[in-house]
Amino acid sequence: MNFTDLKIIEPILNALVAEGYTKPTPIQEKAIPIVLNGTDLLGCAQTGTGKTAAFAIPILQLLASKKEEQRGKRRTKVLILTPTRELASQIGESFKTYGKGLNFVQMVIFGGVNQNPQVNTLKNGIDILIATPGRLLDLMNQGHVHLDSIEFFVLDEADRMLDMGFIHDIKRILPKLPKKRQSLFFSATMPLSIADLANSILTKPETVKVDPVSSTADTVKQEVYHVLKGMKRNLLKHLIDEKKMDSVLVFSRTKHGADRITKELAKVNIPASAIHGDKSQGARERALSQFKERKIKVLVATDIAARGIDIDDLKWVLNYDLPNEPEAYVHRIGRTGRAGASGTAISFCDIDERPYLKDIEKLIRKLVPEIKEHPFPITQKDEDEYQPTSKKQQKAHNGSLQGGQGQDGQRGGQSNRPKNKNKSSNFRGKRKS
Repeated sequence: MNFTDLKIIEPILNALVAEGYTKPTPIQEKAIPIVLNGTDLLGCAQTGTGKTAAFAIPILQLLASKKEEQRGKRRTKVLILTPTRELASQIGESFKTYGKGLNFVQMVIFGGVNQNPQVNTLKNGIDILIATPGRLLDLMNQGHVHLDSIEFFVLDEADRMLDMGFIHDIKRILPKLPKKRQSLFFSATMPLSIADLANSILTKPETVKVDPVSSTADTVKQEVYHVLKGMKRNLLKHLIDEKKMDSVLVFSRTKHGADRITKELAKVNIPASAIHGDKSQGARERALSQFKERKIKVLVATDIAARGIDIDDLKWVLNYDLPNEPEAYVHRIGRTGRAGASGTAISFCDIDERPYLKDIEKLIRKLVPEIKEHPFPITQKDEDEYQPTSKKQQKAHNGSLQGGQGQDGQRGGQSNRPKNKNKSSNFRGKRKS
């Protein structure tokens, strides 16, 4: 199927052709006709599937069909809520690209920057508003934003909205929207809490599911290294040197952890920057720009900050901390191996993180190959001294000590690694024998 088969109007088609797009992705093929029909949509699709265009293209077309009705000052007809500044900017660029022949005025607002330019643009009138919840509520409370004329509402990356604690902001925004509107809801994962939120927003929606979150690209080579938490930084430095990594995206579970990794790398003269929610917009943009231009080798990110990041030809992704949600693992490693290119995803797994690894392997329905030969293995002494803090950790630890692979195909077994008594966490070198 081509975009021409989706009955898209000529100005948008021309914009797509100018960008080199002729064939829709699966979610675009399924979602665009539903939205053009005026139906609410529930979309479940992982990062990199083209879902932004799946809602931007039909919304622009529906706006264009009503353009003659407009009189006087522009009134905001489209509201798109998204969790991060990076995603908001990316969506804004998509609307600008696909709608460049339609003369609509759009605006992206987020926190961390001076609000005055945003307020001045709002006063002049806009058609499309792309926003993060916090700044939107601030401007609404100040009387600068009114949502009474919204015809199209999009909630994007709903699962991350909940992770970031935006659920209360969203619930304060929803009552301000007109009851008569078309609503689109997108989430990479669909746990019960997300489904309940969708039910409160959508009316008789059609559901589109594409590329289940449990799928990992065949172009991504996956590896796991079992290593104590205190030795992860040593192993990271070792792998960067040994594998001659010139560009690697490292994931940390916490903001503090991301900053700590960056500082430790700086101590051994490996240029790195961190991006997370506590960084200013300018700092995040500089770090991302330096990484894309290969001015720094390592970009350390939290899951939330990484949403919306699109880096061409990224060959290495490294999970310094395993995510406690298995779906996040799929999103992380999906940053490499895109568009048919090959990539490698490396994960570090401490004893405490074994339950997370087991959950990941259950989700993706295969074992992540273990690299047993490395300078900082977990020894039998480490295993003997380990004190689990939960029943889940105790169960995973017991299973690892029993050895072999269980009937359910899950990992078990302690590898035959050499014992090493020194637990030094010195980042500069290997353990001394």
